[in-house]
Amino acid sequence: MESKAKSFVHCAYVLSLVLFSFLGIQDSVQGRLLPVSKPDPKNAAAHARWLVSQNSWGVLNTISSDLGGAPFGNVVSFSDGLPNKGSGIPFFYLTALDPTARYAMKDHRSSLTISEYPIGTCGKRDPENPACAKITLTGKLVLVDNNSKEAEFAQSALFTKHPEMMEWPKDHNFKIFKLEIEDIFLINWFGGPKPLTVDQYLHPKIRNQLASILLKPL
Repeated sequence: MESKAKSFVHCAYVLSLVLFSFLGIQDSVQGRLLPVSKPDPKNAAAHARWLVSQNSWGVLNTISSDLGGAPFGNVVSFSDGLPNKGSGIPFFYLTALDPTARYAMKDHRSSLTISEYPIGTCGKRDPENPACAKITLTGKLVLVDNNSKEAEFAQSALFTKHPEMMEWPKDHNFKIFKLEIEDIFLINWFGGPKPLTVDQYLHPKIRNQLASILLKPL
C-alpha cells in the first residue's frame, strides 16, 4: 500500500510540474501560451517567439515603386495574436493611403525588424548591443482574405493589442495584411546570428521536454 501511495504522490507531483511548465513556458502554435518572461538566449526559437509576441511595433520595409525600387522603412503597429497567445505570424492593419501597403500590393517582398529595447528588458545596454535582441523577419506582405477565419483571428489580435485601431477612419479603407515569413535573422547574444528555420520558429519543440518528464520511470 505504501509503495502505491508513493507512486500516486509521485505521479501527482510530476503532473503538477508538467502543468506548471505547460502554462509557464509553453511555446508555440496559434492560441497557445507563450513565455511571459525572457527565455534563455540559447533557445533561439522560444526567444524569437517571445520577442515577437511581447512587441507591438517595428519597422516594416517594402520595395518602393516610386523611389527607383529603394527599400522604404516605415514604423508600423502589429500583433501576432492575443496577449501571450501569439501565432508567430505578424498581422498589420494598413491603408493604401500610406506607401507601405501601396508598395506591397505591387511587390510583396518585405521585412519586419523588431528590437527588444522597447520591451524594457535590455537594461542599460545600447539597442545595437548583441545582448539586446533583435530580429528581422523577411518574406511577403500579403492581404488576408477578409472572409476567412484567419481574418477573424488577426482582427481580434490587432484590436486587442491596439484598441485605437477600431476608431480609425472607415473611409481610409484599412485592410489586414500578414507577413508570410521566408527567412529569420535573429541576434540575441554575442557570436553572430542564431541559425533558425521558419519551421523551428513556428513550432518550437518544448513539448519534447515535457514528454521526457511524463515518460520518466517512477
